Amino acid sequence: MTTAAELLFTPYDEYLALESTSDAKHEWINGLVYAMSRGTPEHGRLSAAIVRALPQTDECRVYSSDTLLYVESAHHSTYADASIVCGAILTRGAKDKNGKSLGEAITNPSVVVEVLSKSTAERDRSERFLLFQQAEALEEYVLVSQDERRIEVRRRVGQSWSVDVRRAGETVRIHGQEIEVDRVYA
Repeated sequence: MTTAAELLFTPYDEYLALESTSDAKHEWINGLVYAMSRGTPEHGRLSAAIVRALPQTDECRVYSSDTLLYVESAHHSTYADASIVCGAILTRGAKDKNGKSLGEAITNPSVVVEVLSKSTAERDRSERFLLFQQAEALEEYVLVSQDERRIEVRRRVGQSWSVDVRRAGETVRIHGQEIEVDRVYA
């Protein structure tokens, strides 16, 4: 007998194929696909501002919310509001039976940034953070508040994580670069 969970399960290759043809974004967790909500104008503004403020070098590149990320050990694929990848970009992709790419996701983000909204803040702080912690390359997980001028950086320190919170009038260090909090919110 087939269970409801078996009917809902979507292999990762099929998820990538769905994403390559969909106008909407979806998150994949352990074979289950969830529609992602759209952001508000303020969310979009803050996402664009943080992408512009993040440090980009020849070695480290900044990616927008259109970039799919994959954490293999967590069986999790999603879109962050911004990310930074240093060194060679490692991806997980899939191809159809004719060898055509169905899409790919970056597997080695060094920094993941989420702009908090009322509907996602609790999940971004807890469940999504726990999933992203499993990405071996991840050094920083950054949370940008929509409700106040507040940026929180969670940094990997050995096997644990430290938390650095900065507010209006202060600077925050993200991936080695000092960024004025007010500049992100200007």
